[in-house]
Amino acid sequence: CDLCASAFSHKSYLSIHRRVHTGEKPIKCDLCESAFSDKNKSTLRVHKRVHTGEKPYECDLCASAFSHKSNLNIHKRVHTGEKPYECDFCESAFSGNLKKHKRVHTGEKPYECDLCESAFSEKGSLKIHKRIHTGEKTYKCDLCEAAFSGNGSLKIHKRVHTCEKPYKCDLCESAFSQKSNLKKSK
Repeated sequence: CDLCASAFSHKSYLSIHRRVHTGEKPIKCDLCESAFSDKNKSTLRVHKRVHTGEKPYECDLCASAFSHKSNLNIHKRVHTGEKPYECDFCESAFSGNLKKHKRVHTGEKPYECDLCESAFSEKGSLKIHKRIHTGEKTYKCDLCEAAFSGNGSLKIHKRVHTCEKPYKCDLCESAFSQKSNLKKSK
């Protein structure tokens, strides 16, 4: 590659690699806005499992199933207790995504909204945020008519019905359904 130090055994691999520099993503999903630089379409085939719900990789120790083999391998560490990834900033160890954890320390927010100034440390947070712009509310309460853009908001809402108050003050008897209300009262 004339732009970086990468070298390849086949010219076709170099062509695919150059897309890293150009940002070209010619392979497009016909069900959403996702696009990929992968020439052989395997990435698109795996991506489509998001839409179909297909989870071909099953854990042989429990009922969990996954759309990606790598996620199954990470999951298996739940059973073994293995945590091979250690954080350089703190004493935390992880069975999976250390890179995501490190953003807590660095403040890095690589996922930027293309419609406003918002940026996020996690891809899923950006996806939920974009629903603010579209008005999409895919998470519906099964006990009332309320609907939400994120699953976390739905879980908090359901506490209205259950009267659950998991956030307890360590100075008094007060308890709250939302962590933010506990912080406000201190």
